[in-house]
Amino acid sequence: MKPSTVAEPGRARLSPRQKQRVTRIVQYVVLGIAAIGLVFYVDWPNLAQNFAKVDVARETLPELFTIALKNTVVYTLGGFILAFFFGLLFALMRMSQVAVYRWIATIYIEIFRGLPAVLIFIMITFLPVALPGFVLPFGIYGSVFLGLGVIGAAYQAEVFRAGLQAVPKGQTEAARSLGMSASRALFTVVVPQAVRIVIPPTTNQFVMLLKDSSLVLFLGVSSQYVELAKFGNDLASEHSNATPIMAAGITYLLVTIPLGYLARRLEKR
Repeated sequence: MKPSTVAEPGRARLSPRQKQRVTRIVQYVVLGIAAIGLVFYVDWPNLAQNFAKVDVARETLPELFTIALKNTVVYTLGGFILAFFFGLLFALMRMSQVAVYRWIATIYIEIFRGLPAVLIFIMITFLPVALPGFVLPFGIYGSVFLGLGVIGAAYQAEVFRAGLQAVPKGQTEAARSLGMSASRALFTVVVPQAVRIVIPPTTNQFVMLLKDSSLVLFLGVSSQYVELAKFGNDLASEHSNATPIMAAGITYLLVTIPLGYLARRLEKR
């Protein structure tokens, strides 16, 4: 007599879809328990008193936007412009057939990608000591532009190098077959296509520089030149309350979240 091939009810196995459903239910239950525990654990009145005090938040206005946010955007734009053009220059140098150019670009990129950004800003404060008589244009703005530009150029160079390598070689060959010189083919055919390719990672690079602008506090700037992080920190120390820091953080998010969304949209396109 052949053994029965019908599985016993008590020993029935779950299908893969059923296992996934059970796993999701367990995860939701765990997350729900954790959320409920957090709600009862946190001292909400004390948290609101220290991080969301309305009268202290009111003290941040309108300077939060008219001074701190304005300076943050100006610092970031100035540093980004330097990083963009010098990043393209170092990318071209690193891909050059001239060995000296490649060495210079490689050394620059490796050094300034390896150094902490804070050290670069600290070194900028010692430039007048190391170079007597040397004065950066635009004062504090020039110092911040230089710091962010030096940092951003090292990263942007690698972004551009990837973009340049992504352009098919046939584009260059087609341009040369039309009688273009190598340099003209590079700057009129290859570079514009590479710039279009690197728009999404370049947007992320802009966001990184926006956050790095907080390092301006190491330059010892006055209240006229503060950016969001220093503005929030100074007011937090003055009021012994973290609400200004929260206000500065929310203002950062008002800029970085739309930029992040824009970068994702560009990547999909």
